[in-house]
Amino acid sequence: MRTASSHLLFALLLAWTPACARTAPTVAPAPPVAADPLAALRAELDHLFLEPAYDHALWGVKVQSMDSGQILYELNPSKLMMPASNMKIVTMAAAAERLGWDYRFETRLATSGHIESGVLHGDLIVQGTGDPTIGAEDPPDATFIAWADRLIAEGIQRIDGRIIGDDNAFDDEGFGAAWSWDDIPFGYAAQSGALQFHQGIVELTINPGAAVGDAAGVSVSPPGSDLVVHGNVITGAPGDRPAVALARLPTREELDVRGTVPLDGTPIVRTASAVNPTRFFVRGLRAALIEHGVEVQGEAVDIDDIDDTGDLATDAPRVLVRHQSATLAEIGRVLMKDSQNLYAETLLKALGRLATGLGTARAGREVVSAVLSGWGIPETEYVMYDGSGLSRNNYVTPDMLITLLRVIHRGAAAERFLETLPIGGVDGTLERRLVATRAAGRVRAKTGSIANTRALSGYLPTADDEILAFSIIANHFRLPPRVVLDRIDLAVERLVNFTRAR
Repeated sequence: MRTASSHLLFALLLAWTPACARTAPTVAPAPPVAADPLAALRAELDHLFLEPAYDHALWGVKVQSMDSGQILYELNPSKLMMPASNMKIVTMAAAAERLGWDYRFETRLATSGHIESGVLHGDLIVQGTGDPTIGAEDPPDATFIAWADRLIAEGIQRIDGRIIGDDNAFDDEGFGAAWSWDDIPFGYAAQSGALQFHQGIVELTINPGAAVGDAAGVSVSPPGSDLVVHGNVITGAPGDRPAVALARLPTREELDVRGTVPLDGTPIVRTASAVNPTRFFVRGLRAALIEHGVEVQGEAVDIDDIDDTGDLATDAPRVLVRHQSATLAEIGRVLMKDSQNLYAETLLKALGRLATGLGTARAGREVVSAVLSGWGIPETEYVMYDGSGLSRNNYVTPDMLITLLRVIHRGAAAERFLETLPIGGVDGTLERRLVATRAAGRVRAKTGSIANTRALSGYLPTADDEILAFSIIANHFRLPPRVVLDRIDLAVERLVNFTRAR
């Protein structure tokens, strides 16, 4: 008997089914057709995953019916595998359980000074709790502009003090545990913090020079990131393929941008991570306030860089503006559909702050462990270093992910979690996969991608409308990633077309 949550999941999956759906492709040479449909499915999946080309790879696969509980297929289900961004399933589920889907981050503008004749005599203190969405809108300073209007409404036309970023709700360990140094320069490895602006990234726009051999121009936006950009990009011949690399050490501000761009090419845009999230935030705020009618006499500073914090701590700041983020449900859709690393790391620290008063990844991991233990998942089935999956020290078993997906499916908030997942052939990181297949619009699953690792875990309905949870993880391969992804997608298509009818 199908449960109410099964009906709900199936209805949501079918709501996206395109008219252009086709049957599953034929994989040649196909294994002999078995009389038993389940035996035939298992033989076909074995054929996909156990070809000699994958002898050096490690596959971890598990498929289970959410209706009957039957395991349809498994391969190395208890092996610890690098999950890449499938780790976000774990972080999102724990955050929803402990913070709640309606949770919002709050940022406050406060002061211990007094307001007289349009002047704030004192510092404006920005107290953050980790909101990762400020500056993610268009334009990036839209929230800051709204704050300028609120301050003017409070009678403030000039601030004779500083803009101080109070980021003490989180620790200052911005990078995730065991992240690779060569990831550090890039926007996808932006540092988390209690104050975050523009998702912690800047855009580098690279324009070709006037002639072949000329230096290309590199511009940075928005300003205030602390990056010192060394442009070593050369203009190549017309028609050349652009190749741009970034390099920066974790403790350095110097960002080396090198490579080539074609003379006749359009501008190339790359994203880089800001050096100090808090300074990036308060500098953006100060610039927006000045541009929109609030004069600021002092500088924009990180609270950790000033000496008079004792006065700030003993005074009782008056709150001038309270800003709340979107709900966790809305944040979760961006986190999961776009695979937003910064959002995941922020939620991990928010869990830690909920438990200990200070947002640390260590405290967050302890909360996640407690949640998983309550769901019957032992610590032997995973190793968690970060919240996003960027660390290569993360490990999970397919068994663990399927157990987690089953718990979510049976829970009261199954629909809200389902709404966060990318939809095959429709949106997010699955927008360009499973297109024009019967799986398009029916599969909802989280992707995972780091070097030599690809993963896909989620839900789908079969041809009999049976709801399956599946987890497919590939590690240690040297084949082109596209080949591995195609194999995963073929397996998903086969599952969508599975029927128990003889």
